[in-house]
Amino acid sequence: MKKYIGEIGLIITAIIWGSGFVGSAMALETYTPYQILAGRFLIGALLLCAVFYKKLKFMTKSVLLKGTILGVFLYIAFALQTVGLQFTTPSKNAFLTAVNVVIVPFIGLALYKRKLDIFEVMGAFLAMFGVAILSLQWSAGVNIGDFLSFCCAIAFAFHIFYTSQFVKNEDPIVLTIVQMAAATVIGFVVVLLKGEMAFSMEPGGLSSLLYLGIFSTTIAFLLQTVAQKFITETKAAIILSTESLWGMVFSVILLSEVLTIKMGIGAVLILGAIILSETKLSFMAKKRSKRVT
Repeated sequence: MKKYIGEIGLIITAIIWGSGFVGSAMALETYTPYQILAGRFLIGALLLCAVFYKKLKFMTKSVLLKGTILGVFLYIAFALQTVGLQFTTPSKNAFLTAVNVVIVPFIGLALYKRKLDIFEVMGAFLAMFGVAILSLQWSAGVNIGDFLSFCCAIAFAFHIFYTSQFVKNEDPIVLTIVQMAAATVIGFVVVLLKGEMAFSMEPGGLSSLLYLGIFSTTIAFLLQTVAQKFITETKAAIILSTESLWGMVFSVILLSEVLTIKMGIGAVLILGAIILSETKLSFMAKKRSKRVT
C-alpha cells in the first residue's frame, strides 16, 4: 500500500508541474526569471512554516544540512533551466531537462556502487525517448543553452537521488521546509546581486506567481519528498518525467493545441516506461508459466 502512496503522490506532482507551464509563461510577462524563483520559494517556505510550524521543533543539525543540500541542488537546477531557455528552444530545453531520468540510476552506481535494476534503467531510457518524441523539435547544432539545460538535468538528477537518500532517516515535511528556505535565501541573494529587488504588484503577474508558489512549489515538492520515502529514486524519476505528458494534455485541453500522432507515440512510450519499471514484465512471466503447466 505504501508503494502506491508514493506512486500516486508523484503522479499528482507531475500533473501539477505539467499545468505549471502556463503559470510560468504568464509570470514571465511581469517578473524576471530570478524574481520568479525567489518569489515561488519564499511562498513555499512561508506556507510550509505556517501550516507545519509544530514540526519546526524537530529541526536538527542533520536535517538542516541535508535540507540545505537539497535546496542548493533545487535552486541550481531551476536557475540553469531558466538561463538555458534564453539560448535554446523550449522543446530542446524540456527534452534535455528530462534526461535526468537516465542520469539518476547511474549516480547510485557511481557514488554508492548500487546495483542497476535493468528494468528500471530500460524504463528510464524509454521515458527519455518518449519525452524526445513528445517535445523535441529537431534542429541542428548545439549551443550554450543546450549545455546549460543538460547541466540542469544533472542537478535535478542529484536532487531526486538525494531526496530518496535523505528522506529515509529524516522527516519529509521538515526536510521540505529546510530546502525551500535554503532555495529562498539563494534566490534573494541572486536577485539582490542582479539589482532586481523592485517587485511588481500587478494582479495578473502576482496571481501567476502565487499559483507557482502554492501549487508548483509548496504542494508539488512536499508531495515529491513524502512520496520518495516509499519508492526508488529511478522509479521516481520515471514517474516525474510524465510532467511533459501532462503538459501536453493541458495544452490540448486549455490551449486547444491539436493532438498529433507524434504526441500520441511519445505518450505511449512514457506510459510504457512506467509499466516496464513497475511490473518488470512479471505479467508476461506469469503467462509463460501458465502455458508450461
